[in-house]
Amino acid sequence: MSKKFDSNRLQQLKTDAFENIESYNDPDTPKALANFTSQIKKVLEADPEMLQSVPEYLPVALYGRVKFSPEAKLKWAQWLKTNQQPHWDQFKTSVAFNNDDLPLVKTVRAYSESLLIEACAVLYLLSFESSTPLSRGHGDEDGYEEDEDQHDERDQVADDYEGRDDEDEDGYDDQYDEITFKGEGR
Repeated sequence: MSKKFDSNRLQQLKTDAFENIESYNDPDTPKALANFTSQIKKVLEADPEMLQSVPEYLPVALYGRVKFSPEAKLKWAQWLKTNQQPHWDQFKTSVAFNNDDLPLVKTVRAYSESLLIEACAVLYLLSFESSTPLSRGHGDEDGYEEDEDQHDERDQVADDYEGRDDEDEDGYDDQYDEITFKGEGR
């Protein structure tokens, strides 16, 4: 009997991994994510039991470094649709790991094949699922999502400003009020 994916767990891992990736994905420090993943790989390779408390670290450590062939994408889509976790023989031909990551992959596999397969499922979701934050825009067209408090703050500032005359402003100087430009009538 084949194992089933826990779809709720996969979605939570995807969210947690995405948040970690985004927190280190900073244009001001372009190597932050690479440095973090490098450190995490070393820690996980030395102590794979750490994945019991922070399982999202494995997809973060392997993010952008696992390849899925077009045929494999179809298999992963089917496995995830039916929540069927692939057997090891199916799995090992459905992903391509970077050579630098093989020591970590072997260590995690020895600790738990299931966690390794689950991490790759999360990587697939992060990369190819249409409702994944990394594959769709955030918020509005400008990529800026305004929360309710920001919206209320902006409205309050606008309400405070409405109806105010410049003369009400502290330090207002009315010496320029009578200036007109050529062609401008008063």
